Amino acid sequence: MDPFFPHTRCQQPPTLVRMTGINKRFGSVQVLHDVHFEIRAGEVHILAGENGAGKSTLIKILAGVYPDFEGSIEIDGRPVRPSTPLEANRLGVAVIHQELSLVGPMSVADNIFLGRARCWGGMVLESRQREEARALLAPLGIDLDPSRPVEELPIGTRQLVEIAKALSHRARVIVMDEPTSALSTPEAERLFALIAQLKAQGCGIVYITHRMGEIKRLADRITVLRDGHFVGSAPAAELSADELIRWMVGRQMEQQFPRHLPQLGQQRLRIEGFSVLAERRAARPLVDCASLSVRAGEIVGLAGLQGSGTSDLLWGLFGAHGSRAQGRLWIDGQPLRICSPRQAIRQGIALLTNDRKATGLVLSMSVVANETLADLRRLAPSGWRRPRREYEAAQKISRALRLHTASLSMEVDALSGGNQQKVALAKWLQTEPRLLLLDEPTRGIDVGAKHEIYQLMNEWTSQGMAIILITSEMPELLAMSDRIVVMHRGRVTAEFTSAEAAPELVLKAAMGECASTDERTAS
Repeated sequence: MDPFFPHTRCQQPPTLVRMTGINKRFGSVQVLHDVHFEIRAGEVHILAGENGAGKSTLIKILAGVYPDFEGSIEIDGRPVRPSTPLEANRLGVAVIHQELSLVGPMSVADNIFLGRARCWGGMVLESRQREEARALLAPLGIDLDPSRPVEELPIGTRQLVEIAKALSHRARVIVMDEPTSALSTPEAERLFALIAQLKAQGCGIVYITHRMGEIKRLADRITVLRDGHFVGSAPAAELSADELIRWMVGRQMEQQFPRHLPQLGQQRLRIEGFSVLAERRAARPLVDCASLSVRAGEIVGLAGLQGSGTSDLLWGLFGAHGSRAQGRLWIDGQPLRICSPRQAIRQGIALLTNDRKATGLVLSMSVVANETLADLRRLAPSGWRRPRREYEAAQKISRALRLHTASLSMEVDALSGGNQQKVALAKWLQTEPRLLLLDEPTRGIDVGAKHEIYQLMNEWTSQGMAIILITSEMPELLAMSDRIVVMHRGRVTAEFTSAEAAPELVLKAAMGECASTDERTAS
């Protein structure tokens, strides 16, 4: 029996990768302590743990991003030490990182074959690249022009392009770090079908996710890290959800969705006939005559499939679409016209976007700088910066969100994805908003941190804050929302109370089919 993997039995599939005694330091901070991990052929191996547990660091060592580590790696029983991502690719390892690595102005085909262009005589074979790109995208259900610039695509489609890019390496070991974080339900289903095909071909899949439903559905085996330490490894069938959570957080988790009964106050926001026009005049509006309201102390869930206009509605309310956002809007009963994010912030509106890397954070700046960026008008009166005041404000909000970081002065780019999400959220909480617009607030957040965010949402609403919530996780939407408004192709198609809402009714409305009164009653 293997001393590090006590559940290993005889006649198991061959081991593709074995990592033993892995230690990693960043300066004086040790982030991995004697970690062990293995990947077998034809399995989905879930790598689980809270944010900051060391999952991404371990994967980056395997991917050749961090060559300076202690310990050993074997691929097909042969000792290796990948020193670059390209070398890891040649060894049969492909990684789909949580943060997308695509180059926006370049085409889909050029991104997929970046660094490996199909050439002949010094000339790029454009038609061949486009043909191969289409073949890689087809299993993922994507039918688009491979010559189209990536920056024109929605984030969910970009995520699928990133997956196609990894598949182009024909790797035997494929690491997927939160691959469904930006995908709609149909897109995620296509990905799951592809994973089943890869397993049947003998590939080893390392899958990192904080979604318990995906762990239950996909996992053959689960390994858990906590605070950089190896906690345990077990077949998925032998590890209950409660035990998995205890391994991850080091304690027994209480109710997963601790939603309290709302104490509703006055109407915080009301919109009527609110539209967001497309950039091209002839195109269909992104949001078409939407009407909704949210009261102080209330969480209104906003549901819809990709392209439904939910995110565009939040951007419009935040003033990010400028004059293309039209319609009537009231905040606390006062009619307003908000044409810029600056105006929105001054009216007590804050927006957490669904893409922290592109629109939520300045990755090259420190934690302090990011967390205070939206509130400099108050923290730096008369235009004079006050570093001590900014640090104290960042320290307070970081403590409230239980941010895991060695220093508030370190660059945000060095944090794990989940901790980056906390910094993005802290930036907006620093402005003390009356209306908080949350677009996928728990994306990339571990189960323990999710529970903390839910508790904080309860605290905020108990203090009179109003929240509009977009989440692609149906259990989260149903549990945390007091009402659910559903959109399809820019229009509001249904509204449910928390008692009426059911997954099938929400999905039906999101597909443009209105639920009947009998269906609501039956649910």
